[in-house]
Amino acid sequence: MYKIRFILAISSLLFFCCCSDIESKKTEPRLQLKDTTITQPEIRTNPYAPVDVSPMDMSYYPVDYPKLKMTNNTTEPLIARVIYSRPHLQGRDLFHGLLSYGQPWRLGANEATELDLFKAVSIQGKKVNEGRYILYCIPYEDKWTIVLNKNIDTWGLKPDSTKDAYRFDIPVKQTENRVEFFTMVFEKAAKGANLIMAWDDVEARLLLQF
Repeated sequence: MYKIRFILAISSLLFFCCCSDIESKKTEPRLQLKDTTITQPEIRTNPYAPVDVSPMDMSYYPVDYPKLKMTNNTTEPLIARVIYSRPHLQGRDLFHGLLSYGQPWRLGANEATELDLFKAVSIQGKKVNEGRYILYCIPYEDKWTIVLNKNIDTWGLKPDSTKDAYRFDIPVKQTENRVEFFTMVFEKAAKGANLIMAWDDVEARLLLQF
């Protein structure tokens, strides 16, 4: 009789322990996975000046002249610099929603585009004196009329033809490229440098000889 009671007591104790262990496992909190989501920093408004969607840029001839100067690697004197703002297409077509043939265009955005000549050059056989000029064009389907104007330090383009200093007609061509941002760069040529103007699939070149 004593043995039976002892066995029942042990069995009850084991049963109680097992049930307690199962219950503790049920109520044990699950492991929480660490949140690995990357949050982007908050973009705040610039308190000093609004950020323009058409950034200002400049191109030199010789190409990268300031960098060459700082490393004492210049082999040619400074000839020219163009300062302009770079509008972009944003899904539009250049001559179907942005520009119109026969209408003056500032060759950029915002402040009037400026061409600085640090020495006299020759364009299409005509001497162009050193100095600062507004640079704009009148685009046509088969050519661009490039105008150098002395009405400097102006915003937008309200051309004053009485201050036109030089006009040149240059050919344009379509390319296989589709350039999103309007781009002006100098490229070395056999007797000087080309100022390349490219946007969308259109490219024009103005040859400066020196």
